[in-house]
Amino acid sequence: MNTLYTNISQLATPRPGPQRGAAMRELTVLEDAALLVGGGLIEWVGPAAEAPAAPETVDLGGRAVVPGLIDPHTHAVWAGDRLADWEAKLGGATYEEILARGGGIRSTMRATAAAGVPELVRLARPRLQALRDSGATTVEVKSGYGLDFDAELRMLQAVRELQGEFELIPTLLIHVPPEQGRAKYVRGVCEELIPRVAREKLAAAVDVFTEKEAFDVDETRAIFEAARANGLKIKLHADQFHAIGGTELACEMGALSVDHLEASGPAQMAALAASDTVATVLPGVTLHLGLPAAPARALVDAGAIVAVGTDLNPGSSPVFSTQLALALAVRLNKLTPAEALTACTVNAAHALGLSDRGSLSVGQRADFAVLHGADWREVAYTLGASPVADIFLTGAKP
Repeated sequence: MNTLYTNISQLATPRPGPQRGAAMRELTVLEDAALLVGGGLIEWVGPAAEAPAAPETVDLGGRAVVPGLIDPHTHAVWAGDRLADWEAKLGGATYEEILARGGGIRSTMRATAAAGVPELVRLARPRLQALRDSGATTVEVKSGYGLDFDAELRMLQAVRELQGEFELIPTLLIHVPPEQGRAKYVRGVCEELIPRVAREKLAAAVDVFTEKEAFDVDETRAIFEAARANGLKIKLHADQFHAIGGTELACEMGALSVDHLEASGPAQMAALAASDTVATVLPGVTLHLGLPAAPARALVDAGAIVAVGTDLNPGSSPVFSTQLALALAVRLNKLTPAEALTACTVNAAHALGLSDRGSLSVGQRADFAVLHGADWREVAYTLGASPVADIFLTGAKP
């Protein structure tokens, strides 16, 4: 049955598909709009005075509507916490000192590896609900805190269980190398873990953390080649602390996205601007760790496709709101409100290899957020409370 959503004060949307450069600012903003949904898809959108008849009408109360937000980068499945690490850092401890005390990312890996699938599901569910309440209708979730392969598989199995409740895109993250036996570990990832994940359809893509403290470019290339040989897409964490060639490799190999980019320079920005690989910035990391902000303004001006994610995780970005990440990208990464909305919708979809959502256009999924207020810009303006009143997934409340 078709449903007409009416009494929309403003409907703001980017065009379908990835937008780059100045096109990121080119939203369609309709006043006094209506939206017709049928079969979970948008069938018509336009001025309410021209709306077609429908068997069911829903009055949205004179509020603004934007596409459902898409979070292209989270680590929402983990166990344990990093509160002691955070307090130690505030007291002046270096990350190396925190690691020596048994903290840091390896403490999260120990806790996560010790948790079973039911526990991981229980812990992740309220995090994902918080993201949904902030306007996120599609969320990517990475593994990466397991190190041993069984723990990685349990994380992905937890994501699979949660897919019954949330629209989730799972990613296998090759995150941290072991302290010993690094070459053997990479071989195992390529020859055992990736083929099993592909065979069991536990992930849509493989991500690698390419950094001085993590995997180098040659190791990343081998992992990427194994992912592609097994029919999986590729993504990258790169340039968070040092630019060591990961971004250039990802663009060369056609990765969906390169995420972080705080340390990117002119060469990395030029590579992204010349490619279809999405530059995903994560302002929560800048806020929480005090890192320099990723150069989103320069990336847009260079002509890159820019997306924004929360990077929800316990160590570097405890940001449980996709809308807050959007708002922070305006303050910290110097995006305009229109660019930030585009970055969190169609461009974030492209970073996940999705083309059917992110725009309130005919033929797209009817995933949308209804704001409390009448002006769409509240989605970029509001801090500390959610401007989102309701969300709709394929035209219905979840």
